[in-house]
Amino acid sequence: MLDSILDALIDTLKLIPYLFITFVILELLEHKLSKKNEKILTKNKKFGPIIGGLLGALPQCGFSTMASSLFSNKIITIGTVIAIFLSTSDEMLPIMLSEKVNIFLLLKIVGFKVLIGIIVGIIVDLIYRQNKEDNKHEHIHEMCDHDNCHCEEEGILLSSIKHTLKITLFILIANLLINLVIYLIGEDKISHLLLSKNIITYFIASLVGLIPNCASSVIITELYLSNLITIGTLLAGLLTGSGLGILLLFRTNKNLKENITILTIIYFVGVIIGILTDLVI
Repeated sequence: MLDSILDALIDTLKLIPYLFITFVILELLEHKLSKKNEKILTKNKKFGPIIGGLLGALPQCGFSTMASSLFSNKIITIGTVIAIFLSTSDEMLPIMLSEKVNIFLLLKIVGFKVLIGIIVGIIVDLIYRQNKEDNKHEHIHEMCDHDNCHCEEEGILLSSIKHTLKITLFILIANLLINLVIYLIGEDKISHLLLSKNIITYFIASLVGLIPNCASSVIITELYLSNLITIGTLLAGLLTGSGLGILLLFRTNKNLKENITILTIIYFVGVIIGILTDLVI
C-alpha cells in the first residue's frame, strides 16, 4: 500500500513541469497572440499529427498530458492529440533498455507506434477538417470560467501556477485511487487476463493499456519480455497506453462527445493493429 502511495506521488510530481509549461503557453497565447499569428498557428495545424507522433515517442508520458490541455483549448487538432496518445512510450522504453532488449527490435516497436500514430492522426484530421467547431480557437478564460477562478485579473505566471496546482491535485487524487484499485485487484490477476491465447486477448490488452497509470505498460512489457504474450498483444496494449493523457482529457475538455470519440478510436486502433500484427508476423 505504501508503495502504491509513493508511486502516485512520484508519477504526479513528474508531470508538474509539463503542466506548468502547458499553462504558460496557453496564457501567452491568450495574452500575447495577435490575430495574424493566431491565423498562422491555425494554418499549420495540418502538420500537427507528424510533430505530435514524433514527440510522443519520447520515453515519458508528459507530452500526452500537455496534449490534452492544448487540445481542450483547440491549440492542436483532434488528429494531433490522437497521434500523441498512440505514439506515447510511457514506461515501455526504459524497461526494455534496462532488460538489454535488441536495439533494432526496440526501434522497430517505437517507430511502428510513431508511424501508426501519424497515419491515424492524419486520417482523423482529414475526416474532421470540415467540422467548423474543430477549427474554432477557444481561449483559456473559458477554462477559468469552468473552474470558477479569476485568472484574467492576474499575471501570466500566477495564473499558470494556479491552473497547474489545480490539475496536479486532480491527478494526484486520481492516481491514488487508481493505484489503490490496482493494489486491491492485484497485478497478478491483471497479468493473468492477458495470458489467454484467443482473440479476446487483444481487446483485454487494449483495455489494460487504457488504465491511466504506468503499471499497465509495465505489466504488458514485462509479460512480453517473458515470452508470455505475442508482439501483437504487446502493441495492442502499448498503443492505447497514453499515461494520464486520457484522464486529463476528460477533466479539461468539456466536449464529452469528442473525448469518447478519441477514446474509442485509440482503443480500436490498438485492437486492430494487434490482431493484424500477429496475422502478418
